[in-house]
Amino acid sequence: MIRRIEHNLAEITGFIVLASVIYLVVVNERWTLKIIVLPDSLLAINTIFLSILIEALPFVLIGVFIAGLIQVFVTEEHIKKLIPKNKLMAVGMSCMLGALFPACECGIVPIVRKLVYKGVPIFAGVGFLLTGPLINPIVIASTYMAFGQDVRIALWRMGLGLLIAIVIAMIISFLFKGNQLKKTTNLPELDQSTYRFPLLLRIKAMLIHSVDEFFDVAKYLIIGAMLAAFVQTYVSTNTLIGMGQGVVYSTAMMMGLAYLLSLCSEADAFIGASFRHVFPETSLLGFLIYGPMLDLKNTIMMMAVFKLRFVVILMVIITLSVFGILMFVHPWV
Repeated sequence: MIRRIEHNLAEITGFIVLASVIYLVVVNERWTLKIIVLPDSLLAINTIFLSILIEALPFVLIGVFIAGLIQVFVTEEHIKKLIPKNKLMAVGMSCMLGALFPACECGIVPIVRKLVYKGVPIFAGVGFLLTGPLINPIVIASTYMAFGQDVRIALWRMGLGLLIAIVIAMIISFLFKGNQLKKTTNLPELDQSTYRFPLLLRIKAMLIHSVDEFFDVAKYLIIGAMLAAFVQTYVSTNTLIGMGQGVVYSTAMMMGLAYLLSLCSEADAFIGASFRHVFPETSLLGFLIYGPMLDLKNTIMMMAVFKLRFVVILMVIITLSVFGILMFVHPWV
């Protein structure tokens, strides 16, 4: 009896907490309203947290579905035929595929994990990881509309984003060998005979894998979204903006703001456009390019998938590459 209680302790505790909440909110509503007064900051965190989840979850669902598709229907032989052996051609191919793929920085992580697990070189996976959320057709169209149908900003974002992603992927190709995946990552194995199963059984296996992938990834999305909501509530945006005097400081501030806000790449252009009369276009491009490549919530997700050393070095390379290239092209922007 005691062993059974210990085994189901989490379920019992959850049931007690849920029952208590239902009692306080439904049965004893008057008492709850008089005694429990939540601070405005906590309500703000809740609102921001839910908005981030609502934005990100559809893309995560698409991502885990595609990851399941890759797991069941794509073999190592398919990967070898698709990715060229030449490093530069492999990086170019992965970046071009990412540019055509509509995904946010959260939904792309499980796809890249599965591709690398299947045999895609880590540097090609990084190219796909960076371009997918940044220069896909939906992001470019939203940027064009957010900046009052200004095609210049959309083209600068697409062109510089592609260039920076290629540079970063090539640097990674010289620094790292192996897939850099965590050994503890829970990746369900499928027997090679699965590829010869009837179509309905393979579809069932794909859906089962997608569900497993979702629960494996979603918990890190929730942690990242909570941290991002906390930062947005308690870190003053006006203070950061006040520190951004000059193109160097303003670009650094806008990159930092993009990291902390953790906006979905399909919607960040509308926030960036609101700073158009405050900062130069180089700083705005820092916001638009850096955020989809690296933000708080996808950092948490990458740390759950890849080795910590790889993630830290990748973060440094992304930051220095984006900032350095933007400073170089500033006279022409």
